[in-house]
Amino acid sequence: MRAKPSIYLFLVPGGLVFLIFFVVPTLYGLSLSFTNWDGLSPQFQFVGLANYANLLTNDSAFHTAIGNTLKFVLTVVVVQSFLSLVFAIFLLKNTRVNVFLRTLYFFPTILASVSVAFIWMFIYDPNIGILNSLLGDVGLSHWQASWLGNRHMAIYCIAVTEIWAHTGQLLVIYLAGLQQIPRELYEVAVLEGASRWQTFRKVTWPLLVPATTMVVAYTTIQSFRMFDLIFAMTDGGPGNSTEVLATYIYHQAFQYNHVGYASAVSMLFMVIIALITMAQFGLLRIRSPKSA
Repeated sequence: MRAKPSIYLFLVPGGLVFLIFFVVPTLYGLSLSFTNWDGLSPQFQFVGLANYANLLTNDSAFHTAIGNTLKFVLTVVVVQSFLSLVFAIFLLKNTRVNVFLRTLYFFPTILASVSVAFIWMFIYDPNIGILNSLLGDVGLSHWQASWLGNRHMAIYCIAVTEIWAHTGQLLVIYLAGLQQIPRELYEVAVLEGASRWQTFRKVTWPLLVPATTMVVAYTTIQSFRMFDLIFAMTDGGPGNSTEVLATYIYHQAFQYNHVGYASAVSMLFMVIIALITMAQFGLLRIRSPKSA
């Protein structure tokens, strides 16, 4: 039975939104990436692939930003996905305590990123921060540090903040996935004498692949796009130790007025996210129980 042509009219509103807010800005940004526009002058020059060539061969700050971005993304994706899965397994039963803990873990998600940043800046403060105070109280004064002022630790400290803020959000996705697994499969596993680890590896994990794919893809994209938390906590410092691609684009466009150059970074940024997300979907292929 052929669909009526009028049914395609329902695609028009969504198509217009996609066209206006994604296709047009992307094409405009792509065109700017071949220029040296400073964002203010009415005139600018076409420089071809010069911006891209400089980014890939001569711009050490760009290479540092890529390295910092990968450190941040890898830390957040691995730790956040693992913690959200563990919490979801332990909080699966609908008891009053578990419902309260789910709410408690989800609460940071509704906070504004700037608020989260200020909370953790206070925690990390080397003079009056809670973290150094607790370390001193338990006799671990030698572990006290200037957490956000250390070039080697700052990016990981911000990653911890991001993990704290969004683990509860991903916990909900894993809870939904766990609740979709038929209880009969666990009963069969018990009758077969499977251990808890064997049950998780043979029953739970394969059926959580769709949820895991969603969690990993969402976390990756969110981590790559991280800007407000890093901007509020360190603004890319100390030095360039927390400069990621999102903050690098901002600094190039609005601090140095290199809008054309920043547009080239944005295009490469978009390609990197697309390639990594496609690779993840390839590695974590969503398979139904019938095809597994």
